[in-house]
Amino acid sequence: MNSAPPVSPTYVEETRFGFWFLQSHVWQHHVLRVAINDLLRLVGEPLPQAAVLLDAGCGQGRSFRLLQQAFAPARMIGLDADPHSLDCSRREAEQLDLEVELVASDCAAIDLPDNSVDLLFCHQTLHHLVEQEKALGEFWRVLKPGGRLLLAESTKYYIDTWVIRWLFRHPMHVQRSAQQYLDMLAAQGFEFTDNDVSYPYLWWSRSRDFGLLERWGLMRPKPVGQRDETLLNVVARKPL
Repeated sequence: MNSAPPVSPTYVEETRFGFWFLQSHVWQHHVLRVAINDLLRLVGEPLPQAAVLLDAGCGQGRSFRLLQQAFAPARMIGLDADPHSLDCSRREAEQLDLEVELVASDCAAIDLPDNSVDLLFCHQTLHHLVEQEKALGEFWRVLKPGGRLLLAESTKYYIDTWVIRWLFRHPMHVQRSAQQYLDMLAAQGFEFTDNDVSYPYLWWSRSRDFGLLERWGLMRPKPVGQRDETLLNVVARKPL
């Protein structure tokens, strides 16, 4: 009988399928692009000039081009704990001719100074982390006063479904609902209003039926507040 793969004390590594999927056009176009566009909409107000943007959990760097186009940072930093992912990120930045500083660091212990980041992008990363509160504390520490956390997450109602359990790997005991993630942000001190939050209801996140019943007109989707949200996007500010 094969033994289970080694697990980091702070995060759960992705499966081979998951690592492959995160390189795909589907991931970049239907997941990353959609999330970044929605977060840009939620930011709304003018972006900080000459911003420093941190991509926390940058993976293979597929977000770099989209982040540059959306937020035009003066300095972009990609952070990930996995050396292989950072190698992929380095190649991605080179192919795009983008200057991206890469940092080998865990989100729960970020190797950056206090108050050094204007925008912190965290996309589909928290649900891999065992020490979510500690990571959020690090996000708070490195953000400048007035800086913004751009968070896009899947909730437990997506992560704890048969297809995700089968194809991917996550620490199931730390998965949260959308409201629980928002409560965690508020407990850390981040500020946001209802206008800073969205609950995307995308077909690929409803893995019980992939939204097929609704697409075929056999069922109407329930409104926000009457359904188990599978996705959460929020722009939260560190107060001045």
